[in-house]
Amino acid sequence: MERQNNRDRKPSDEYVEKLVKLNRTSKTVKGGRRAAFSALTVVGDQKGKIGFGFGKANDVTEAIRKSLEKARANMTSVPVKNGTIPHEVIGKYKSSEVLLKPACPGTGVKAGGPVRAVMDAAGVTDVISKSQGSRTSVNVVRATFDAVTQMMDAKKVADNRGKSLNEMWG
Repeated sequence: MERQNNRDRKPSDEYVEKLVKLNRTSKTVKGGRRAAFSALTVVGDQKGKIGFGFGKANDVTEAIRKSLEKARANMTSVPVKNGTIPHEVIGKYKSSEVLLKPACPGTGVKAGGPVRAVMDAAGVTDVISKSQGSRTSVNVVRATFDAVTQMMDAKKVADNRGKSLNEMWG
């Protein structure tokens, strides 16, 4: 019987996992300080499906594992066409605001850390973003997801403007 190498095995899922923020907190107890960790991750298939999760545990690996589980359970889709988004949109969560604008091919992802992680996981290659208000990573990721859920697909936008899909996207 022939043995199979680890590198020959296909991964169980084709998701890109990005760690956005790892936070260490400590609680002072009778015996000293007790450390705990929280992890914020973004998961995506780079074809328009993304999710985010937030996990807490006493161990780093356990916190990351929990957040990845939650991210996979909390998936949503992004309408991606020619590597960009179909239209400009503003997402809000608490005091964080994220503006996402479509960009020409070759522009790249012009975005800060949390927004960049979300866009990379979604497979968006050309987008311009601006974060305003609170810069807290969790709130910025939630605001980005709010923007993503507001997006209409390219077909809907073309119909609203009274144009064909070819006229809009070439």
